[in-house]
Amino acid sequence: MAKADRLARLDAHRAEMENDYRDTLIAALRTTAAGKWGLFDHRRDKVARAAAAPTVARLTEMGEAIDAAREQLGLPPFDLHAEFLASRGPVGPEAVGEPNQARAWLDRLTLA
Repeated sequence: MAKADRLARLDAHRAEMENDYRDTLIAALRTTAAGKWGLFDHRRDKVARAAAAPTVARLTEMGEAIDAAREQLGLPPFDLHAEFLASRGPVGPEAVGEPNQARAWLDRLTLA
């Protein structure tokens, strides 16, 4: 029973961490949608990158903790974090800007 209780507590904590991650990401997306670049790191702008760095570091730290808990529970990696990381980095000239990308993410996340 002790192992089952421990796993149940871990699963509850994982769910709480995932909600916190989602809330943190939504707050960052709202800032980006308002016109502040850097979250997706599409430009090689050192100032924008530095401004977004604490948020990106926090999301990465949270995502790694969630993935560790999921691994212990035998669950697949946290899709939202993987998708966020995959969306970061340089893009071609035809790509939408970060504010528009953030609005699209917000539409998807707040309707889900």
